[in-house]
Amino acid sequence: MKFRAALLRSYEARFAVEEVMLDEGPGADEVLVRIAGCGMCRTDLAVRHSAGRSPLPAVLGHEGAGVVVETGGAVTGLRTGDHVVLSFDSCGHCLNCLGAAPAHCDSFATLNLFGGREEHAGRFTDATGTVLAPRWFGQSSFAEYAVVPARNAVRVDPALPLELLGPLGCGFLTGAGAVLNSFAVGPGDTLVVLGAGAVGLAAVMAAGAAGATTVAVDRHPERLALAERLHATPLRAASTALPDRIRRLTGGGAAYALDTTGSAELINDALRSLRPTGHLGLVARLHDTLPLAPGTLDRGRRISHICEGDAVPALLIPRLTALWQAGRFPFDQLIRTYPLADINRAEQDCDAGHVVKPVLIP
Repeated sequence: MKFRAALLRSYEARFAVEEVMLDEGPGADEVLVRIAGCGMCRTDLAVRHSAGRSPLPAVLGHEGAGVVVETGGAVTGLRTGDHVVLSFDSCGHCLNCLGAAPAHCDSFATLNLFGGREEHAGRFTDATGTVLAPRWFGQSSFAEYAVVPARNAVRVDPALPLELLGPLGCGFLTGAGAVLNSFAVGPGDTLVVLGAGAVGLAAVMAAGAAGATTVAVDRHPERLALAERLHATPLRAASTALPDRIRRLTGGGAAYALDTTGSAELINDALRSLRPTGHLGLVARLHDTLPLAPGTLDRGRRISHICEGDAVPALLIPRLTALWQAGRFPFDQLIRTYPLADINRAEQDCDAGHVVKPVLIP
């Protein structure tokens, strides 16, 4: 079958919406999904700076949602017409996958970032017959259709706004999962979120749903205003004595901190703002050595990396949609939609901070 997709042909090029060819249908454990909408994540855009590790030309996109139009068989557990949110890929048989920790799959980087599954690797081609890179995050959903492993497709209520649900598979899943899974935040807990982008604001919303008190730190006034509307206390990142101010706002120090910036300075500030035994989680990938100031890990404070919110997507995504239906996780307020043909404008707006979460509509 032929369909339109946004191709990235080189690390410096703009996206180009072109016709691509799928040479075969879904395998026994796969489904073919007609994409209703796909979020744009900074991980998609980071391919440009992957030093050649992410193969091109490729169709990116890994926050897809759509309708199942064909299944590889009954083993998928899905049926034609099912509405699904697509999440990250995982092998399903390593110790971490078997231990309900698919975000820490032994093959996570290979399956999602650096080439995907080897089987069916050459089945996508462009109009000239050039083979495209294996699917990105098991999806490649900057497209009208995607073939995905059934294990990373989560069935959702067809009454939900399907075209907006894709970011629940990664960006919003990561922020909310960090709060609800990694930290297990509860009523009365205190949280500081550094960086009020898509992941950070998802954490703010999840903390509010859990009954926690949150301080949001960012350098953009409009992002802080949005965090405040979501019931966080806003704080400018350029504030002097930032840890002291956070400690005052959290009654002596936050129990938890989530850094989405990768800034060494803010990471050290976050550690200083924690109360004893506090936990700092990092979701941004660090690109350099992280220096820690003396004393920042004293008195039981700890730091860890959080991947995909430590989520089992089939469990967390329905929880987040239920919270949205109850008015307690208003993720739709963070979204701006763009036609797939406007993908380059969406990238520019994302880079400039004009939009929190772009969603592309094929």
